[in-house]
Amino acid sequence: MATEEELARSIQHKLEHRVPRSEWTEEERQWHKEEKKRAKEAEKAAKAARAADEEATAAATGNVQALAMNVASLRVDDSEGRFGRYELGALAGAGATAAGTSRRWMSLADLAAHRLPESLNVESVWVRGRVQAVRAQGSKMAFVVLREGYATLQVVCTAAPAGASADADAACAVPVPREMVRWVTRSGELSAESIVDVCGRLQPAAVKSCSIADREMVAERMYVVSRAAPVLPFELEDAARPRDDPGAHVHRDTRLDHRVLDLRVPAHQAIMRIQAGVCQLFRECLSSPAMGFTEIHTPKIIGGVSEGGTEVFRLKYFEHDACLAQSPQLYKQMAVCGDMRRVFEIGPVFRAENSNTYRHLAEFVGLDVEMEIREHYHEVMQVLDAVFRYVFQGLEKRYAAELECIQRQYPFVPLRYHRERSVRLTHAEAVQLLHEHGHEMGELDDFSSELEKALGEIVAQRYHTDFYIVDRFPASCRPFYTMPAPDDARYTNSFDVFMRGEEMVSGAQRIHDLAVLEQRAAAKGIDVITLADYLEAFRYGAPPHGGAGIGLERVVMLYLNLGNVRECSLFPRERKRLHP
Repeated sequence: MATEEELARSIQHKLEHRVPRSEWTEEERQWHKEEKKRAKEAEKAAKAARAADEEATAAATGNVQALAMNVASLRVDDSEGRFGRYELGALAGAGATAAGTSRRWMSLADLAAHRLPESLNVESVWVRGRVQAVRAQGSKMAFVVLREGYATLQVVCTAAPAGASADADAACAVPVPREMVRWVTRSGELSAESIVDVCGRLQPAAVKSCSIADREMVAERMYVVSRAAPVLPFELEDAARPRDDPGAHVHRDTRLDHRVLDLRVPAHQAIMRIQAGVCQLFRECLSSPAMGFTEIHTPKIIGGVSEGGTEVFRLKYFEHDACLAQSPQLYKQMAVCGDMRRVFEIGPVFRAENSNTYRHLAEFVGLDVEMEIREHYHEVMQVLDAVFRYVFQGLEKRYAAELECIQRQYPFVPLRYHRERSVRLTHAEAVQLLHEHGHEMGELDDFSSELEKALGEIVAQRYHTDFYIVDRFPASCRPFYTMPAPDDARYTNSFDVFMRGEEMVSGAQRIHDLAVLEQRAAAKGIDVITLADYLEAFRYGAPPHGGAGIGLERVVMLYLNLGNVRECSLFPRERKRLHP
């Protein structure tokens, strides 16, 4: 009689070679039948065990959830539960006064920047943050990583020993009820991205996985403010992964489809703070007494095109035809003609560009300036040069944490620029540089994207800068209101500002003579009737003036070398994107 092992090998061989059962021995057929029966019984037992385990887990979870408290007021005290979920009334102000509660709140950003008093190391404080991760360590300890902005803090929950009071002191931690540890790890209440309030004490710790690496919080209380759906459109860890790192990455379109979630990625939030910083510094510089500019706000629904061409969104304005402003250009000039002398604006700009490139948006934020010229249009260039140097230096000093955060996910070489006076070239000199390096273009042509990049490389190598100005552009490249050069009508008193080999500012002296304006508008195919209000401003005396338009998102993109302007827009609008 064959052994069990011999039968198993023989049957395995016959199964693999599909030997008919009629050619098996009776002993093999009987053994195989019993083996299938045993396997079926084992599978049934395993299934029953899994069901029992799931039932036990559900019961335990239910018990934990039943022990969790629904908190009706933010004024919790020692008589109330240590963990649970706020009722809506608590978050609507129930039990609170205008003076607030006695809670002492702490910002993770302040903790990360070491801006908090030492007394907080011995006092209980409150923090609010999103749950980034939950990890159990046995049945008596749990770790929660909280995130606020781009600061993360480790929170430790340690259960009291069996038979000990949950309020007893411990040398290493403040113990909490065991039910609280189970609630943290098993209830499902602390799903990723949920918002929680935690009360606890800070203690020194070495935490490599958090941005606050020298301290952790020992939890005493924890309450859910808002529970996130258990399944997210994508994992924030994947969206925050550096582009060259191995592992899963989230496609940009997927991120932008769920932009609210995407903005929680620390680097993406930092980009928005840099954008805000550019606006703040731009406004600060121009509003200073030394500059003397006044901020204005111009209409965005206008009766005629402001730049010429077909890149305009048209709409009905009651019984009239109208369009969205391609630029505040005409109204800036009208303000100067109204003797406001120096004005600037930060506002939306609309361009119906049928383009899907990395640098174009259908709606973007314009940073615009316009000013009276006393002697020469280079006065405008000097103002802009000073403004940009102020912005760059301000970002370096005030936004170091944001720049460091962005560097971790999107490494970039810091911008090189001259601290005193930026490099300036005429259009003819720039063309000559390109010719010297083997690039072909006509002397009166505009720069293509490829030529812009080539020029940027040449300037960076020769002048050791990523920021420079090119002026005296050909008339064929400029709008109808651009002042012709006095010594050569083929050129104009205009300029572009470049960063990292890409144009980001277009500026010029404007024509302030009415007859010449009407002549140039007609030559560009613009119906002067649609410009009646604009032209009217020049009938009563207009000072020589000039200005520039700047795309905020493009400035941020180029400064951070991000490679796509959509990363620098809160909710980007382009040809294929109208939502969210």
